[in-house]
Parts: sequence; structure tokens; C-alpha cells
Amino acid sequence: MNMQTGSKLHDDRPGVSALGGLGAQARGASGRLLPEIWMQDGAKRVEQALARLLCAEDDGETELMAAMRYATLHGGKRTRTLLCLAAGALADTPAHMLDDVGAAIEMMHACTLVHDDLPAMDDDVLRRGLPTVHVKFGEATAILVGDALQAHAFLTLANVDAPGDNRIALVRELAQAVSAEGAAGGQAMDLSLVGKHVELDRIVAMHRMKSGALVRASVRMGALCAIAEDAAHAALYCALDRYSACFGLALQVVDDILDATADTATLGKTPGKDAAAQKPTCASIMGLQAARQFALDLLRDAEEAIAPLGPRAERLAQMLQRANAYLFKHAPCA
Repeated sequence: MNMQTGSKLHDDRPGVSALGGLGAQARGASGRLLPEIWMQDGAKRVEQALARLLCAEDDGETELMAAMRYATLHGGKRTRTLLCLAAGALADTPAHMLDDVGAAIEMMHACTLVHDDLPAMDDDVLRRGLPTVHVKFGEATAILVGDALQAHAFLTLANVDAPGDNRIALVRELAQAVSAEGAAGGQAMDLSLVGKHVELDRIVAMHRMKSGALVRASVRMGALCAIAEDAAHAALYCALDRYSACFGLALQVVDDILDATADTATLGKTPGKDAAAQKPTCASIMGLQAARQFALDLLRDAEEAIAPLGPRAERLAQMLQRANAYLFKHAPCA
């Protein structure tokens, strides 16, 4: 798979300053941006923002805030945050703005995971290698954690240091991602398909809603901080939407494959849950090798989507390289 997008870059590329002036430090002797530098720094900055925004001193007599911090600050690949930062670099979004927007995205992502793990949903006892929130703090607290994290995500966006129109666009984008047309609707569809024989297109539609909608929002929000979605920028948002649609679906296909093939240490959660729950997935319908090729094709399509954006999209291209490497490491060819 060819991942050459943005491979010949120079220091005059827009967006270098979007992670707090790391431009010079984040480049090797060849002048190429080093992905491990900006990804590590970006994830660290967003985790610091989460720790600041979810203040432990607010806990009072309950464990609610402690449980919220447990759900957000204990690991994770921070893929959605990094996608937001990558798109923000393309748009020259200031670093301090991206920190808080990335934190809001992580809060919402954690909300969906906490609720997804509940006994009434997927009923899982492990997440990121640790006991799930309802196991550690109780089911009632876990429900409240999800509710509170969603509220805090919107409060964070409402207070972002950006013009009012940009803040409204960010709030609208995140709300749509978790609405009945997004993650909530996708989860409902997922539950409705258990034990049924369905066509692949229904699984794809479910994945695009349940997990893909938040991936799409993460990419768009990085750009929406600084660039309005209007006629002048229609081509940009069209490219970003195609990129995120392909990337988000690829991530879920890989997750389906790993659920069937990986161990607990790799997943950080219980493997084999889909088969045990009689959930139809891309892997179960297509077969493992066909699903793997499907994921590779999606990553290639995502690369093609941002090719017209040129060097500005270097970090988005590096996110594809990261996903590609993860697939080859954890789901190699049989």
C-alpha cells in the first residue's frame, strides 16, 4: 500500500505552529515532520487539558468526578484527538484552542465507551486493560459518568477561545455526531442486529453511525476552529469528509478483525465478544482476509481523498500511516 502523501515537505508548510511551536523540533535531518513527536506531544497536551477541565477538587461527597477522570485519563490511543490536531494543523488552528477541542472530543468518546460497556449494552468488564467504569464504580455511577462527560464536553466547546460562530459550529458538529443520526442511532442499530443474518451494507451503515460519526466530527472540528464551512471552502470539507468516512470505517473493520483474532493484552478489552454475542460484523460476513483487504482499500481511499490538499495534509497522511502500521502489526496476513 502506497502511503506517499506529504513525503516531500519543507519548513514553509502551513500549520507547523499548531502544536505550540514544535515545527523545528518535530523534524528530522531530512526536514520531514516526525509523526511520533507531534503525536506524543499532542496527546500529552490534550491529557493535560482533560486533567484541568475535569478538576478532582469538584468531587465533593461522591465519586462522580473521580470516575469521570478514570474514564478519560487512563490510557487510550487518542486517535480522535490526533485526527482533530492533524486537521487543525492544516487549518493553522492555534494550539491552545485545539487542546480544549481535543479534550471535548475525548470526553464525548469516553462517554460513548462507558455507556457501550454497560450490562444493558455490550456488557464488558475490561476497557483499556482496566476494569470498566461500571465494574469499578457501580452501574448507576457509570450512567452518570457518561451523562456528565457529555455535558462537560459541550461546556468545554462553549468556552473555547474562538469567535461565536466557530463555537456554534463546533457544538453542532459534536452534537450531530452522537445524535440519533450518529453514535446513539448506530448503537441502537447494533443492538437490533444481534443474532440476525444481515447484508454487509447494513453493517457498514451501522459502523458509519456508531463510531464513524465521531471520527468525522473529530476531523471536521479541527478545521472548524479556524475555517468556516462555506462555498469558498467546499472542496476542503469535501476532501475531509471523504477522508474521515474511509478512515473511520477502516478503524471499525480493524476492530472487528482484532476482536476475532487478538488477545486481551492487544485489545485492552475482552476478545471474542462479537461472536459470543452473535453480532454480525464485517469480519464475520466477509471473512478475515477479505475484511483485512477492505480495511487496506479504505485507508488507500482516504489517502487519495486528501492528495489534492498537498503538504498541508501531512499530519492527516501520517495518521493513515499509523493505522496501516497498526493493522500490519496486529492483523498480519495469514
